[in-house]
Amino acid sequence: MSAEVVDAVVIGAGVVGLACARALALRGREVLVLERHGLIGSETSARNSEVIHAGIYYPTGSLKAALCVEGKALLYAYLTERAIPHRRCGKIIVATAPSQFDTLRAYQAQALRNGVGELPWLDQAQVRALEPAVEALAGVHSPTTGIIDSHAYMLSLQSDLEAAGGVVALQTTVRALARDGEQLRVLTDDLELVTGCLVNAGGLGAPALAQQLDAAAPSGWYARGRYYGYAGPAPFSRLVYPIAEAAGLGVHVTIDLAGQVRFGPDVEWIEEPDYTFDDSCRDDFANAIARYFPAVERDRLLPGYTGVRPKISPPTAPAADFRIDTVDQHGIPGLVNLLGIESPGLTSSLAIASRVADRLALAC
Repeated sequence: MSAEVVDAVVIGAGVVGLACARALALRGREVLVLERHGLIGSETSARNSEVIHAGIYYPTGSLKAALCVEGKALLYAYLTERAIPHRRCGKIIVATAPSQFDTLRAYQAQALRNGVGELPWLDQAQVRALEPAVEALAGVHSPTTGIIDSHAYMLSLQSDLEAAGGVVALQTTVRALARDGEQLRVLTDDLELVTGCLVNAGGLGAPALAQQLDAAAPSGWYARGRYYGYAGPAPFSRLVYPIAEAAGLGVHVTIDLAGQVRFGPDVEWIEEPDYTFDDSCRDDFANAIARYFPAVERDRLLPGYTGVRPKISPPTAPAADFRIDTVDQHGIPGLVNLLGIESPGLTSSLAIASRVADRLALAC
């Protein structure tokens, strides 16, 4: 098999891979995207809450905080310009016990530090006025949180990429990566590519690919989350979140653009990516939801779908920040490894892409 020389290769046609490929193509690169599935964005990018996050929860100075806030502004502008379905519906984060008030105040302070802006305090009556079905002692309001049609967004990114001369190769699994002098070699079942510019946006598979070139790259960990639909009229008009929990933001309310409600996700650590839906958790879901929505009807919960978060920290460790590993981290010019790009990766996608394109402009 003779090797084909390609200017830039992106592994993974999820939302972040497509955004990175688009950014490179718009800067004049010849870009080839390699996607192992038969559809774009069919793993993490298609199995999430479809929420445009404000940037509230992430540590000061973290990539998650900076890229979420920057990415949110870029994303709203892009969606508006392209008339891609979305809605800036806002969300409330609620406290159901006085012991949670300090956490709400901490969210307010963290939002200011992260550049999100103010999260107005809501007393019990104000929560009820906004969301009559919600029972809470207090809350804070995030006006810049929204929802998005993530598939329409990804199709638009793909369209931009292809209009700029880029190509997406579906059903093309990357089997091996290696250094070849100043170049990088990418081996699939049918292709052998040589490139000076490689973006590993492989999502769940990104850590294993990164370790082929960088032995110090972190291992992958997997946290599965289940989502339930809710039959009948929507009891809510905006997103409703409880106080966050370890490894996730708690079983919360999201609303799709058709007005249908879903609850989720929970957190279940698993050994390998597995999208099986186990309905035995229905009672646990109903109990978690009842803390802020006591009128929840268990029989109206409909098994929906599962997603798997691409973690790079184990269950016993604090949540890891995004990793955008470039030559500064691994010493390989022209290589970018995108690791642990879980939530808020969708919101941050355009900002991540801009940063990747900037770094590669200097390296290859």
